[in-house]
Amino acid sequence: MDIRDGFTEAIGNTPLIKLRKASEITGCTILGKAEFLNPGGSVKDRAALAIIDDAERRGKLRPGGI
Repeated sequence: MDIRDGFTEAIGNTPLIKLRKASEITGCTILGKAEFLNPGGSVKDRAALAIIDDAERRGKLRPGGI
């Protein structure tokens, strides 16, 4: 079991899943990125985290603040 330290640590590093049927039909290995496994269930989790990290770095947002 992979344990992460909070929600932000769970964003990213989503697995690639082989799309078996599509791979067989095309003769190519076709993979899908499982972004739905992010805490918010979306690829937008990555963008939101990047925006928050950037705001914290620039001093526009305090870590842990609102």
